[in-house]
Amino acid sequence: MDKLIKSKKRVADHGEVFTPPWLVEAMLDLVRLETERIDSRFLEPACGSGNFLVPVLRRKLAAVELKYGKSEFEKRHFALLGLMCIYGIELLADNIAECRANLLEVFAEFLDLEEDDDLFQAASHVLSVNLVHGDAMKMTGHDSEPIHFAEWGYLGKGRFQRRDFRLAALAQASSFSRKSSPAATGSLWSGQEKHEIFTPEQTHPAMTIKELAALRRGEAREEDE
Repeated sequence: MDKLIKSKKRVADHGEVFTPPWLVEAMLDLVRLETERIDSRFLEPACGSGNFLVPVLRRKLAAVELKYGKSEFEKRHFALLGLMCIYGIELLADNIAECRANLLEVFAEFLDLEEDDDLFQAASHVLSVNLVHGDAMKMTGHDSEPIHFAEWGYLGKGRFQRRDFRLAALAQASSFSRKSSPAATGSLWSGQEKHEIFTPEQTHPAMTIKELAALRRGEAREEDE
């Protein structure tokens, strides 16, 4: 039990209890096909240090190895895509830092990356965007600003596309998906069209691994100043 809590105070203050690995694997097995699909998106709204997200990444990377293991170029780019499709929100700062570090360690080990490798730095940038220090219930970051998530896509030939969406707007999608049912007829978003819900707040130019790495190195310089 000691491995499932960091302190009794954290349990009392935040309800922080970690799910044991055997239960995590059993739960992921219920959606096994999705966990093994490289571009399936997973969001853990209370991600802790990555109890769920780390095994999801391991499953995605196993799928990358199976499908693209013979091509180093494709393996590296689709591994990054798998990482790009993992999202988390965490209330406690030390947990979100640990979660980012744990995912980055698994990713780097899979591809045998050193810290100065562009792909390592690109992955670090992606994790800084996808794993948010904030409150999932309020849909706000630790700075009280609305949480935004990046939708990443692989365009091929080493280029990635990023579009940013506000989490609160994405949450409307679940209501939209039930719009056709009688129970949803009077829902808050029943009068909205699909394009209104899924319009990104920002679309970024296509980026390469080198360009993503440059963003992370720029972030690191700002953190040092």
